[in-house]
Amino acid sequence: GAAAAPATAEAAAKPGDATAGQGKAAACGACHGMDGNSTDPQYPKLAGQSEQYIARQLENFKSGKRQNPIMLGMATPLSEQDMHDVGAYFSSKAALPGVADQALVEHGQLLYREGDVKRGIPACMACHSIDGRGNPGAMYPQLESQHAQYVQATLKAWHDGTVWGADAHSQIMPTIAQKLDANDIAALASYIEGLHPATDANAAKPAAVTP
Repeated sequence: GAAAAPATAEAAAKPGDATAGQGKAAACGACHGMDGNSTDPQYPKLAGQSEQYIARQLENFKSGKRQNPIMLGMATPLSEQDMHDVGAYFSSKAALPGVADQALVEHGQLLYREGDVKRGIPACMACHSIDGRGNPGAMYPQLESQHAQYVQATLKAWHDGTVWGADAHSQIMPTIAQKLDANDIAALASYIEGLHPATDANAAKPAAVTP
């Protein structure tokens, strides 16, 4: 028979193995928390994020499409399989709910659920789902319970012209973020931190709030 074709980068990685990923994720835990719930709000929570999304971002860091000196160093030694294993490990964890600021919730919820047609801002939930769980198949990331500080910094970076690559997926958020002002960004970031799936009903719970 014909010799097996060399594995392409596309086909090489098998679905991630969470058990193998646990060991590989030990280095990630210093900033992101061992279970993916970071205690420092400048570092995003990875708990519950989809395997595909995590692997994709690690690839972006390794290639320099998404620029971050710390993450470049962390991602460079990882193989594609390592990235999927780490992603599988963190996707098996649950994000711990955060708390939103009562003063910002109303504005944040309006933008998240309805957007602003006049300004051409789509509802965040159209891609990220009403409870912030995202859409793993479409590679739209989970947002629920994410640290407001991280969300705010990321939206501001996109607003100011940062991009994470040239592909269609990477173009979506910078285009939207440019239409958001500082108040929109602060309100959305706070709302997202308090957003989590309802435990007792199908509808998403309003964000948990502090007075």
